[in-house]
Formats: sequence, structure tokens, C-alpha cells
Amino acid sequence: MINDTAPEKLLALYLSLPQTPSRLSRHDRKLAQQLIERNTPTELIEAAMLLAIARRSFRDPSLPPLGSIRSFHYFLPVIEEVLSTGVSSDYVHYLRQKLAPFLEKAAESK
Repeated sequence: MINDTAPEKLLALYLSLPQTPSRLSRHDRKLAQQLIERNTPTELIEAAMLLAIARRSFRDPSLPPLGSIRSFHYFLPVIEEVLSTGVSSDYVHYLRQKLAPFLEKAAESK
């Protein structure tokens, strides 16, 4: 049985991240539902989203800035990467701590 709150939880996290839109599209909702229907663990999706944001946030500042994230689909390659390689819960905890200032700033600006 699919948990109806799982897609909403993922989408709420998506909207809370830095450089993401302030509103969802129907495509974002559809992708979240598809990931849940494929039994992709929500913890894994969350880990992939945090990993992608960490890569963007801690990118070499001498490089040109990246554009904003416009779609939940942006995270698909990282979700696939984490599915194939895995990520430890300790590392996810570390990412959450490292990203805390960025997440707080994003929450204030949205």
C-alpha cells in the first residue's frame, strides 16, 4: 500500500531547499508519486536531494554560478546515483548538519 503522505513529504522537502521554486508544478507532483509507486525509499530520495544541494552549495566559488533549480526532476540523476551506490545514514546526518545554515536561510526567504 502506498503512503499518501510520502509524496507530500518529499515535495515539502523539495520546496524547503535552497534554490528551488516556491511552488510545485503538476510534473513535480507526478514524479514524486511515481517514485513512491516504484517503492523508492523516501529516505534515499531525501538523501539524494541533500547530496545534490550540498554539491551545489559547496561548489568552488570561482566557478560561474548555477541557475536555480526549476523542477523536482533535477534530482533524478542523483537519486539514481544513490540507488546504485548507496549512502550511509551517518553521511546523511553530516549533510543535514553541514547544510543547516543554507536550509535556514532558504526557509526565511520563502
